[in-house]
Amino acid sequence: MILIVDSGSTKCDWKAVDSKGNQLLEKIRTKGLNPAILSEKKIRKVLRKSEPLNNHREEVTHVYFYGAGCGTENPKLVLKLVLNEFFPNAEVKVEEDTMAAVFATINNPQEAAVVCIMGTGSNCSYYDGKKLHQRVKSLGYTLMDDASGNYYGKELIRDYYFNHMPEDIKIAFGDKYNLDADYIKYNLYKQPNPNAYLAQFAEFMILNKDSEYIRELIKRGFRRFANNMIMQFKEELKTVPVHFAGSISFFCQDEIKQVAEEMGFTVGNFERRPIEGLVSFHTDAT
Repeated sequence: MILIVDSGSTKCDWKAVDSKGNQLLEKIRTKGLNPAILSEKKIRKVLRKSEPLNNHREEVTHVYFYGAGCGTENPKLVLKLVLNEFFPNAEVKVEEDTMAAVFATINNPQEAAVVCIMGTGSNCSYYDGKKLHQRVKSLGYTLMDDASGNYYGKELIRDYYFNHMPEDIKIAFGDKYNLDADYIKYNLYKQPNPNAYLAQFAEFMILNKDSEYIRELIKRGFRRFANNMIMQFKEELKTVPVHFAGSISFFCQDEIKQVAEEMGFTVGNFERRPIEGLVSFHTDAT
């Protein structure tokens, strides 16, 4: 049994297949396993809570894990250690989530492209057809993650409190969420995964794209992301497309294409959930 795993900070999708790519179990979902945020103890707890994973842990021969927080060596090693313990008969490989986005969005294994992730968090890399190149190390949601779910959640809350929202949007936003100041601060400073807490507010943005305020909010955030991340690769952008993975980019395609036209780069493919492309990639390689 091969496990293909695509993990963000919010949720983690597991797909069990055989060597030919045939699905063996219903798709499994757990909480996100971001080793830059969760301790070893919490990662183990998430794994133990999944009945399907526990029931089949000894049948697993390979685990291909792609996840947020796996771009630096120490968190990556911690997660690999825990997965090796939990799946005692498996060969475990852990890669950053950007590689999942690459394999899911490129049109062929040798295609060069700039590949962006815009989900709970955000990132951008250049894949030359063989290797991944990053020119800015991610410092996480507090300092970076422009145009991500947690970025837009923070912007919505700020605009609500600074009275920058149109009145109808402000009323709708206040009706949908508990925006009591003490409740917000409790979730941000006293609870785990504040980035995931912020990202939940992005749903409101997606559902209210008929508002000019919302459309401009999306484009403002994406311009910031493009300037800081995509435009690192100015030379490469002359000859390669920019592909996108993640729910924020998937639902904001129109706004992304408008900004891309403004800034002069070519938009390629959009993939909401990379896991399907990963199955093809790894079953072909097994």
